[in-house]
Amino acid sequence: MLELEHGFRVVDVHLQLEPDESRRAGDRGDPEQVERELHQAGVVRALAFAGAREEGYLKANNAVARMSVGRPFVAMARINGARDPGQGTGSRLRNIAASRTEYHTSPEDIEKYAYDDRFAGFKLHPTVDGLPDEEVLSELAERGLPVLTYGGRGFPPSVIEETLLEYDFPLVVSHFGGYPLDDELTEAAIDLLSRHDNCYLDTTFVRKRDPIERAVREHPDRVFFGSGAPASHPNVAIMEVLTLDVPEDAMKKVFSKNAARVIEALSP
Repeated sequence: MLELEHGFRVVDVHLQLEPDESRRAGDRGDPEQVERELHQAGVVRALAFAGAREEGYLKANNAVARMSVGRPFVAMARINGARDPGQGTGSRLRNIAASRTEYHTSPEDIEKYAYDDRFAGFKLHPTVDGLPDEEVLSELAERGLPVLTYGGRGFPPSVIEETLLEYDFPLVVSHFGGYPLDDELTEAAIDLLSRHDNCYLDTTFVRKRDPIERAVREHPDRVFFGSGAPASHPNVAIMEVLTLDVPEDAMKKVFSKNAARVIEALSP
């Protein structure tokens, strides 16, 4: 694919890498392939995290950190938890008996990751990995590093507000909180920005213009660009922002200025 020329400095807050040593060159998540696609799209830095694992993320996180050396990737430590993020009766009952195992992220793990300059923050996907307990979330707040969380039907904005936004760390909600293309959830996520100064939204897999334009108009400093690479080519995600009906200065904020202000590793 030809390189995309747009004249903007672009940083990406949503990139998944596959640190599995058995992967083949050219597979999705292969660092060389992803790096080429970022270059084609004009992305200069990208937050990167590991794909899903069943038995903890220590090895995968360290692998992503190694893969980021000498590349335009900034490693995020993926973390997990024993709690069910659901809000039904069954989830509540399971959470009563839920306790951390050796495979779950502990407060001590958070402290180690926070003091390791290889990691710029943390990645949560509660519907896949479970929700960390209160001790871990309190440790995240103590460290104050940015947290990127999945947002969608399995972990909607109302639950994000109840479980994560009471803690004092920058929280970036992926997919505008509405994956897959749930308009009601997306609008609810934008409403979160009015109530929580520490909440931000990223554009990953948001294929409709109206919600992004609304968020940029109402909260111009709270929207970050996310590509969702390698599942989506970053060129596609960038074109979706370039075709928005917003001023050029607003595009600069979405593409880099907003994220760089909140996440130091993404600054020029």
